Amino acid sequence: MQTLPSPPVTPSPDPSAIYFATTGSTPRRKTRPVPVGSITIGGGHPVAVQSMINEDTLDVAGSVAAIRRLHEIGCEIVRVTVPSMAHAKAMEEIRAKVEQTYQPVPLVADVHHNGLKIALEAAKHVDNVRINPGLYVFEKPKSDRTEYTQAEFNEIGEKIQETLEPLVLTLKEQNKSMRIGVNHGSLAERMLFTYGDTPAGMVESALEFIRICESLGFYNLEISLKASKVPVMIAANRLMVQRMDALGMEYPLHLGVTEAGDGEYGRIKSTAGIGTLLAEGIGDTIRVSLTEAPEKEIPVCYSILQALGLRRTMVEYVACPSCGRTLFNLEEVLHKVREATQHLTGLNIAVMGCIVNGPGEMADADYGYVGKQAGYISLYRGREEIKRVPEAEGVQELINLIKGDGLWIDP
Repeated sequence: MQTLPSPPVTPSPDPSAIYFATTGSTPRRKTRPVPVGSITIGGGHPVAVQSMINEDTLDVAGSVAAIRRLHEIGCEIVRVTVPSMAHAKAMEEIRAKVEQTYQPVPLVADVHHNGLKIALEAAKHVDNVRINPGLYVFEKPKSDRTEYTQAEFNEIGEKIQETLEPLVLTLKEQNKSMRIGVNHGSLAERMLFTYGDTPAGMVESALEFIRICESLGFYNLEISLKASKVPVMIAANRLMVQRMDALGMEYPLHLGVTEAGDGEYGRIKSTAGIGTLLAEGIGDTIRVSLTEAPEKEIPVCYSILQALGLRRTMVEYVACPSCGRTLFNLEEVLHKVREATQHLTGLNIAVMGCIVNGPGEMADADYGYVGKQAGYISLYRGREEIKRVPEAEGVQELINLIKGDGLWIDP
């Protein structure tokens, strides 16, 4: 008897891929919850949006106004720079005035260069202190160095422990948190010499500080590994996750492409780096770093999160690219629909040029505006056609339909 060949074995689909395809979002990496004032980073909480004010922290009134401007448009955590003791002391007045004139806002102090005393003062007045391992204990580069001895490594490691411990203990006592923020462009001399200018050096730099914190029983940590080159930033964060998984660590990650620039390309760079990792389930808080007013960063953050199904803060518009079948000026109509409905939250609205792709491509939309015949459009609720109206009345009839369903709010 002839033996028929066995049918090919089809590998089981990746559960993550199934989840992404059916829900529009991807499972996120499990992380421990870390408090930053009223916001919790990680632990399954929504991906938090951060930015940083440009004002000199010694300008109390200007800083208070800048913090409020950012928070009012959706920035959930605001960072300020504290390069000196005077700046750190100014945070007391800044925080008090923010709370007196507005409301409590989660604040982060950015501390650099041998900043123990500055960090200790700032920690009294903020919710989180960000330190840069490459600068916290500064190592002067030596151009003629041929080796780094174990004794030198140990000596610097002991100095780091000595200067970090008081900060860790005060943050632990206050149940506040720390961001260990590694920058590709400011790695410590030891890391550069040992690992080169690589993602591995960034990861080992972070791990050195994490271990010190853990030795003191402090776990309120968020980690960031930023670079101006998108591939480096992505590689560093992926490697960090691998190393943490192997070590049983579950610290949340802060994502960002540092010094991304401005304009369209700055936004594309940030989206390429942040979006790629978020799509893999990596990342618990983000900052888009633009060479523009900080307020310009927040819409980009929320657009990235909305595109990946991680936050719903605006209307999601589905629109075909237009073709010869299109029965009206699609670009013009989309603009009119957007102008009329962009203040709403959480709806999916589709604007489709013809019946060929319309109902199918907009199947997940809450409402649809579809060209059916010259001069007329059809309005849909989900997959159901509700009415056909003259094109000139289309936008108003769409508004009426949303109002009738009780989902309309006035701008």
